[in-house]
Amino acid sequence: MATLIHTLTDHSDDVNYCAFSSSCLATCSLDKTIRVYSLNNFTELSYSPLKGHTYAVHCCCFSPSGHVLASCSTDGTTMVWDTRDGRMLAVLEQPSGSPVRVCRFSPESTYLVSGAADGSVVVWNMQSLKLYRSGNVKDGSLVACAFSPNGNFFVTGSSCGDLTIWDDKMRCLHNEKAHDLGVTCCDISSQPISDGEHGFRYFQMASCGQDNQIKLWLILFAGFLGVELKHKCTLSRHSAPVLACAFSCDGQMLVSGSVDKYVIIYETSTGNILHTLFQHTRYVTTCAFAPYSPLLATGSMDKTVNIWQLDLKQPCAGNTVENKSKVAVEDWSEDDVSAWLCAQDLADFVGLFKTNNIDGKELLNLTKESLMNELKI
Repeated sequence: MATLIHTLTDHSDDVNYCAFSSSCLATCSLDKTIRVYSLNNFTELSYSPLKGHTYAVHCCCFSPSGHVLASCSTDGTTMVWDTRDGRMLAVLEQPSGSPVRVCRFSPESTYLVSGAADGSVVVWNMQSLKLYRSGNVKDGSLVACAFSPNGNFFVTGSSCGDLTIWDDKMRCLHNEKAHDLGVTCCDISSQPISDGEHGFRYFQMASCGQDNQIKLWLILFAGFLGVELKHKCTLSRHSAPVLACAFSCDGQMLVSGSVDKYVIIYETSTGNILHTLFQHTRYVTTCAFAPYSPLLATGSMDKTVNIWQLDLKQPCAGNTVENKSKVAVEDWSEDDVSAWLCAQDLADFVGLFKTNNIDGKELLNLTKESLMNELKI
């Protein structure tokens, strides 16, 4: 079951994007604003709306800790905000001045990527708030971006239909024509998949496009073999262009939103439809799962954001700290450890722990020395 529990109606124009942290929901709009809500009761925070952009805001995203929010706009800038008091921390200007369509933090908050309508990709150093690397896709506007859970690479999608894999030094590792009429969104699951045979670990990615399709991919890094992108399957359940897709925190579900006004939730492993939601009256432009609670947000050109409560038979790993008390620490998954870190106000370390694949057994074996010497904490 997916139950509509709240509708946000504060934006005065199309909602372009929504994003969750462990405690907040951020939304952005053609109305030039970003709004931030508490997940406790969906009330708007005192400093919201955030105003600074002079044109439409296309995308917003939280850093892994949730302490920083980034937003990007047609005005050619990516703005960085402190989510504790709403202060603007930086205005990062795309070197070309081109409209910025997408922004993403790396898992450890070390970098922020911004992609623009002229195909330029910029990696910003979040410590210095200066440009670190830049590049360009071959053709089209850059409209989609997703980081791997370990932060070693990220993928961009363009309006000409290409998916491009870059390493953390901005080297192009792979390019693939994925959607005939253009990519609109992509996401990488936080849960790697082991192939069992060779010990390689795959990263699962979803992409969607103007061709009405969602494609699932497996990205493999195999040392000297380089990077390999394998097409796994195609989901063709929407009757119009698919504008958004996102994985749940455990990677077991995938959600999509479309010009056909429908939201569809799939079981990732089988591609079967779990839920079909029809509540928006215009195109569904964005959708996102909450990281540690069974919530789904969907945004639309109807100016609203709908919040859905998912009734999960097997709750998403790491959904609640309360659930963890029923499971022995040594049996915790990596996501359970992430949920515990957030509960201890240590969310800044989630990316680092995930990069080092620290599950419950690893957590119990950590010492002061290993924290300092190996994790640099």
